[in-house]
Formats: sequence, structure tokens, C-alpha cells
Amino acid sequence: MNAYLQTRGLTIRKGKRTLCQRLDLTINQGEVWGVLGQNGVGKTSLLYSLAGLESPLSGERIIMQQPIEHYSRRQVAQNLGLMLQDTPDPFPATVLQTALIGRHPYLSRWQWENQNDIQLSLGMLKKVGLDGFEQRQVTSLSGGERRRLALATLLIQSPPMMLLDEPTNHLDLHYQHAMLKLLLQESKLTHAIFMVLHDVNLVAQYCTHALLLFNDKPAVAGSCDSVLTVENLNQVFNTQINKACIQSRDFYYVD
Repeated sequence: MNAYLQTRGLTIRKGKRTLCQRLDLTINQGEVWGVLGQNGVGKTSLLYSLAGLESPLSGERIIMQQPIEHYSRRQVAQNLGLMLQDTPDPFPATVLQTALIGRHPYLSRWQWENQNDIQLSLGMLKKVGLDGFEQRQVTSLSGGERRRLALATLLIQSPPMMLLDEPTNHLDLHYQHAMLKLLLQESKLTHAIFMVLHDVNLVAQYCTHALLLFNDKPAVAGSCDSVLTVENLNQVFNTQINKACIQSRDFYYVD
């Protein structure tokens, strides 16, 4: 398998708190990872560190067999994309202009988007249900519409390694499943996905692997079948979780 993203002994600290300690992780081509943990355990900080936006206390981050420090920011963006939990809009922009940001890592300085870039962006906006929104100001969108635009922008960028922070945030039940299905459909087996989710059932349904972050013990990583046990989830969320099997699929619920 091709390793798209690896960590070796990664340790992340915020103030006096150690959020992640000596994490060894390998994310291979075609894998879909879900990250679970309580609020404040360090899920977003881990994504920021993997994307090179924050420096860890120690350890290595390796993208496509090379340490992240060996890449320019443009090269990082060509190999790795990040969908933030909340996307600020400091400047006025239309929906189409925002979607086209996904093509910027592939443009040279002073180069403008071409017709192929525009058509790719229009097609992806249609897939996330935003056709007809192209000239709308981003600030006029609802939270769910803004979330779908952020996903479209990432898919337009189409880096081999995709990091997503709560991609289902602000989405109703229909769009939660529709957008995750689109993400997997568009990435197919040529990409790798690593996303923070709060719903353990979404991880169980859409992910091949899971990373569990705890407050007081080392992280647990592996296939969903081996990691998503009732015992592990009870410790992760500090609550009583049970499992039911419905039509050959496991569902987790709070007792």
C-alpha cells in the first residue's frame, strides 16, 4: 500500500496540556479514517499539526514519503487539503470565486483560472446542491450551505490526502449522508481521508479505520472492526454506550 500520511512519535502540547503523545500513525491510499474524542481532547489541534499549520512539540509528519518540512506551502496544498471546522470570510466573494480557491495550488503566480477550472467548479457546486448559487455572496449562505461549499472547494482541490474537521457540522440528516457519500464517491480509491466526526455511527458506516483520542491514555488506532468496541467508546466519551445490530450493521447508542 502507498502511505499518504504518517506520523512518528508525534507529540502535541497546548499550554501545560499534552493533547497527543508519541502518536505513530500510517494512513494509506484508499483508507477512510474517522477521529473520535471528547471536546477539547485535541482533534482539531491534531489536524492543524498534520497540515503543517501548527508545530508539534516533537515527532515527524511525513507526506508522500517526505517530511512535511521538505515541501513548500504550495507543494503541501497539492498533496494535502484541509477542510476547516469553520471557514471565515474576511473578504467579499461569490460562491464560484470561493470554490475556485480549490484550484489555486495548481496555478503559477499571476496565473488566472481557465475555463476547465471554472467548469470543474461549476460541476462540483452542482453535486453539492449549490447550482444556481454561483453569483451569491458567501456571506448570504446558511451554515449548511457554507459547509457544502467548503466540501466542494476541497473536492475541487482534490489532493491525494484530505483532512476534514467536522464535515457534517451544520448539515441536516439528509445532507450528512449525501455529503459523506459524495466525498467517498469522488475520492474513490485514489485518495485517503482523515476526518473528525462526533457521530460514532457515521464513523462505523463510512470509515474503514478509526482513531480514538483519550484524555488520560494513549490513542487507539486501527480498523473500525477492531477499534469501535463498546469498551473503547465508553472510555472515549465517558458515558454508557451500547450496540445494536440492525440489518447486519452495528449502531451505537447512549444507554
